[in-house]
Amino acid sequence: MDGKQKKSKPKSADSFFKETKAWKKEFEILRSLTSELKLEEEIKWGQPCYTYNGQNVFLIHGFKEYCAVLFFKGALLKDPKKILIQQTQNVQSARQIRFQSASEIIKLKSTLKAYIKEAIELELSGKKVEKKPTAAFEVPDEFKKRLVTNPKLKTAFESLTPGRQRAYLLYFASAKRPQTREERIDKHQSRILNGKGLDD
Repeated sequence: MDGKQKKSKPKSADSFFKETKAWKKEFEILRSLTSELKLEEEIKWGQPCYTYNGQNVFLIHGFKEYCAVLFFKGALLKDPKKILIQQTQNVQSARQIRFQSASEIIKLKSTLKAYIKEAIELELSGKKVEKKPTAAFEVPDEFKKRLVTNPKLKTAFESLTPGRQRAYLLYFASAKRPQTREERIDKHQSRILNGKGLDD
């Protein structure tokens, strides 16, 4: 989650809200909604995450230009107000609602609560987002050539979990310049050969 306002990971939600400097007022308003909905609060991925019966429902996070509520299964929400945002075309399940001020959150408070309640119901229903298979993801030409010329790398890559494969493919493909793609492949080749994912 690049672009967050904090680099170090807080040990608790209380410490997160106490230590954060960016979007402090906005985060406090968003946090107040959760106490009304009987959600558990914990820190995951360095951000306040809200769960119901142990299932991730949403988290709140901040970037330079906005803060947001991110629904883990946002792609399944009905979104009658058309306010859910897909961060990038490669994000399959999660969706954000973005805010740039406390007044925006207050204005959408009832709507936001309705979306959260629907997200909780989704978790209770057991519905899952049908994700695009790994085979449907683009394999950059530079990586294709590397897999052909290095059978050990091909075997190691195919042995990775689908999630780890997708993470590498997205990371390699996101570089605009061929030289950058080559550099990324060079840097992570040994990790793939050792059976490790991008973030392991």
